Amino acid sequence: MRSGDFSRMLEQFTEDAELAFEGVPVGPFRGKPAIAQAYAEQPPDDEIVILRTRESGETLVVADYAWRAEPAARAGSMILRLREAEIDRLLITFG
Repeated sequence: MRSGDFSRMLEQFTEDAELAFEGVPVGPFRGKPAIAQAYAEQPPDDEIVILRTRESGETLVVADYAWRAEPAARAGSMILRLREAEIDRLLITFG
């Protein structure tokens, strides 16, 4: 977020990954190039703070997050579905 360089984050996604949002009218974005373009055109304006993580089976990781500007207020969840140790779907919820 600070540098605006999301390449390290994008390396974690499969080539055909999906980025979806719940609670805001954005996306979904399908494929690593579309996800990269989305972050380039509409980068987040704050950093996230991970409040808690939990695993659901072998393929799902759920992370509750807050925005750094309000680190005590849960903002939503990030639900990562994994395929061969890479993210093939990321759902970001708000609220």
